[in-house]
Amino acid sequence: MIKPPGAGHYEAMGEALLRTEPTLARVPPRRIRQVVDTHFDFIWRSLRRLGVPEANVDDAAQQVFVVAAGKLAPVPATGERGFLFAIALRVAADERRSRRRRPEVAMGEGPSEPFDQTPLADALLEQRQARELVDDMLEALALDLRTVFVLFEMEDLSTTEIADLLELPMGTVASRLRRAREAFQAEVTRFKARRTVGGAK
Repeated sequence: MIKPPGAGHYEAMGEALLRTEPTLARVPPRRIRQVVDTHFDFIWRSLRRLGVPEANVDDAAQQVFVVAAGKLAPVPATGERGFLFAIALRVAADERRSRRRRPEVAMGEGPSEPFDQTPLADALLEQRQARELVDDMLEALALDLRTVFVLFEMEDLSTTEIADLLELPMGTVASRLRRAREAFQAEVTRFKARRTVGGAK
């Protein structure tokens, strides 16, 4: 399970935004804090699941809120999540393009972090490997398919909510979800086949 940092982390981010971004003065500080407090977890998870490496998610999330805050004033509270998610999509797409231009980064984020050799170590390692496997499978999906898949399968949004959030017709959402499921299942099948071949050697 992808888990964002704790509440203290995004409260600190809200305060940092107000201190370092003078352009946010057009939006009342109270609203900036409230928007970060309300939507940070969703945006953090979304960026991670849309392909932003874990080491870069904090910076990407801050970028989302900086961009959003400069344009937030006319956005009603009911439209905040969709507004933020649209920005997160652009930030994630930029991140993916950046990593394609720098293949050495796309190959990995550096050496694996050490883990404590305790009775829980194997379970923690398995969880990490499972997350990395899902990330790899999601990475194979086109961003438009990945977006709908993540929102439906991982954020538990309904197709109606996704259509509203992305401002898409219901038929488009249903079509993308079907294609995304087929593509994800194809990745699962390929992984199982590789594992079977590897185990047979």
